[in-house]
Amino acid sequence: MNTLPEWLNPGPDETRFKEMLSPDSRWSIEQLAAESKAMTLRRFGRTMTLYAPLYLSNHCPSGCAYCGFASDRTTPRRRLEHDELHKELEAMKQLGISDILLLTGERTKAADFDYLLRSVEIAASHMQRVSIEVFPMSIAEYRDLAIAGCTGITIYQETYVRKRYAELHRWGPKKDFLARLDTPSRALEGGIKTIGLGVLLGLADPMEDALMLYRHLRHLGKTWWRAGLSVSFPRMRPQTGGYQPPFAVSDHQLARMIFAFRIALPDVELVLSTRESPAFRDGMAGLAITRMSIASRTTVGGYNEPQNNDTGQFDVNDDRTAEAFCEALKQKQIEPVFKNWEHAYNGPATADPAGTPS
Repeated sequence: MNTLPEWLNPGPDETRFKEMLSPDSRWSIEQLAAESKAMTLRRFGRTMTLYAPLYLSNHCPSGCAYCGFASDRTTPRRRLEHDELHKELEAMKQLGISDILLLTGERTKAADFDYLLRSVEIAASHMQRVSIEVFPMSIAEYRDLAIAGCTGITIYQETYVRKRYAELHRWGPKKDFLARLDTPSRALEGGIKTIGLGVLLGLADPMEDALMLYRHLRHLGKTWWRAGLSVSFPRMRPQTGGYQPPFAVSDHQLARMIFAFRIALPDVELVLSTRESPAFRDGMAGLAITRMSIASRTTVGGYNEPQNNDTGQFDVNDDRTAEAFCEALKQKQIEPVFKNWEHAYNGPATADPAGTPS
């Protein structure tokens, strides 16, 4: 396949969404916030699901211009050995965390599929919910990960603007735009239950990226209608290499985008990470966002070794402790939720007679 899939083309059902994104919209941001808040309350209640990322490895063969882990960076390379992983997971449990996201760079000898599979098995023995944000895989590999206890994947297209994608991904396996675009469908076919999408805001025109991200979510929602979907809104942060994004995305613009996604896709989980400031995260809580990361470390490990001086993938913006962040949520009468997933739900999704995963 050398051409873009049909579902990524403009559709007749996106007019309202596009209008909500526009700064010249007939909807003020106050109107969007009010509608988004009401919709979030009806669908999700006054709760915030919390998770934490755990970097397994920063080895990477790709040359992404914007990433602190790119292969031409001087970042010291390491991976967590499995005895270290046990210690990291225990340290995270002491913070109350039971929902984790495991991360690596692209596939390497140091962090290959077998290493990842064993890491998922170990994490699933400690945590209630284990998701991954790693390299694209085959359907069969996703099936094995689901059996091992992986419940979800996060995979950012980074940008859907194909020309910009080619410019930014200078070498390595991540350079294949269409293979990455197809990854969520392969994961769902392999039995993964939840898919998280996103773009790295600032790499390309944010309006264009938001529209194509919306189309991708709509496509997955129609095709894999029983799957859980989420969307993240990461903005560029300072990182090793000093890449400066050509497109600025203001707080006002990001808030409008988040509200538009909530109104257009009321059942999709919206995620905001510690890339954002405490003030912005606190402001979005209760208005649209339903899932946030806490106490994040962007170095390999970092929970059992808090004085780790390794260079992270990017600079964290909200560095509050788990306790401080939960207290801020409670001040807004929002309940922090550390666990909403039982081990009984782990394992691959099954397929109905029509072939759609359940």
